[in-house]
Amino acid sequence: MNPPSPWRLFLFWSLIFMCLTILSSGLNTIKCRAHAFSIKEATIDDIQLAFRHTQLTSRQLVEFYLNEIQRLNPLLRGVIEVNPDALYLADKADHERSTKAPVSLSKLHGIPILLKDNIATKDKLNTTAGSLALLGSIVPRDAGVVVKLRKAGAVILGKASLSEWAHFRGSNVPSGWCARSGQGKNPYVLSVDPCGSSSGSAISVAANMAAVSLGTETDGSIICPSDANSVVGIKPTVGLTSRAGVIPISPRQDTVGPMCRTVADAVYVLDAIVGFDHRDKATGEASKYIPYGGYKQFLKLNGLKGKRLGILNNTFDFEDSSISQVFYRHFKTLRKEGAVLVDHPDDFNLEDILSASESDEGAALKAEFKIALNAYLRDLVASPVRSLADAIAFNLKFSKLEMIKEYGQDLFLDAQATTGIGTKEKAALLNLSKLSRDGYEKFMRKNKLDAWMIPGAEGAPILAFEGYPGISVPAGYIEGQPLGILFGGLKGAEPKLIEIAYAFEQATKVRKPPSFRP
Repeated sequence: MNPPSPWRLFLFWSLIFMCLTILSSGLNTIKCRAHAFSIKEATIDDIQLAFRHTQLTSRQLVEFYLNEIQRLNPLLRGVIEVNPDALYLADKADHERSTKAPVSLSKLHGIPILLKDNIATKDKLNTTAGSLALLGSIVPRDAGVVVKLRKAGAVILGKASLSEWAHFRGSNVPSGWCARSGQGKNPYVLSVDPCGSSSGSAISVAANMAAVSLGTETDGSIICPSDANSVVGIKPTVGLTSRAGVIPISPRQDTVGPMCRTVADAVYVLDAIVGFDHRDKATGEASKYIPYGGYKQFLKLNGLKGKRLGILNNTFDFEDSSISQVFYRHFKTLRKEGAVLVDHPDDFNLEDILSASESDEGAALKAEFKIALNAYLRDLVASPVRSLADAIAFNLKFSKLEMIKEYGQDLFLDAQATTGIGTKEKAALLNLSKLSRDGYEKFMRKNKLDAWMIPGAEGAPILAFEGYPGISVPAGYIEGQPLGILFGGLKGAEPKLIEIAYAFEQATKVRKPPSFRP
């Protein structure tokens, strides 16, 4: 047998060198194969396929994200801390896959996920809502959604940053800022508001510092950062996902939802976290909305066919014609895909909703926050603060460190001044219910709408008051700055919203990786 030619030897060793360089550099590509696997922008389906074809291990996946966090987080500040046990959990997932353990069949098995830092984990991670006041506190147990994520085999990668105390400490606190990690930055245009309060969850998945993430919303805190950072955010019907173990604002409005790069990924996460939790009574009522077989069955390419979508008021008319053109192109696509667009539907005034969100909602939330937060803090195994009053005192004591003098804590002080759900709060709650049930729900049914749509996050208050669901999907970019579109519906409308959002995403495919522009 003739020895290989020098040219063949050169090609062979060049290929080996290239593979070693790729593996050692911590870049995007894993393993030297004819079809190398790129982690950056990979979906859950991509990752699971790579797992099955032994192109990728959970350890390699976690190592990639840890490297990206180390590289990008000093600039973006989307992550507060990483889980010191993340690699152990990845190795555990790899072992389960190699032994064909039943859990390895889960869509989320071996998938690294970041959790907003108000979602409790009973491990080596802190749960602080971004505040130094809760640093070192010990939670009694995993949050309800974390129990479900662990059961699905997900790897808890770490905690995402947020607007401190879920943006309920002070009205002057910037979106994306918290004392523990500083100011979060939008990875598309660094000077643009990343929006809050689940800013870190959106920043991190947008910049590929995690595969998927969880955020929370009381009014706009999933929808707004998803819009601003070009990711998909699902704000579920209140009670569809457990809030047990989540640092609260309002049990009436709080919800936990996925924030991911694609609709499919968000739906896979949603499927993993929905369901009954005896520690959150709202899940008992909302469980009736969960369809048999879960939500992934609604990822349909023809999901827009026959859907009636309301265009609210003149919300798609912009002074900047380039923005209007983006959305008007989408209207043509929606019609082409079979949707029926109902322009200026009857009996709905967005201004009434926005006005109520500034007055009645604010009055109700302050009273609810004090009650719910005090209950959460009392339940901690250990904590530097045990009440809202303690947290206020802590902030005053460490005012220079927490930038209280600049940002203030007026929302804390207003909440502390409340004395429960009194006459003022009851009147506010009654008006919010009237706007929602006699206004919003009547409007939806009269116009026979499957959903409505609105640009950006302006429609978030519509969904907030009575716990309705919504999905924000990337819709385009103007000078590098992301634009999103929000689809909203009635309670339990997640199947329709997923069909609409997925079909829209697949028909437009506008999302692109961040550019990190100044």
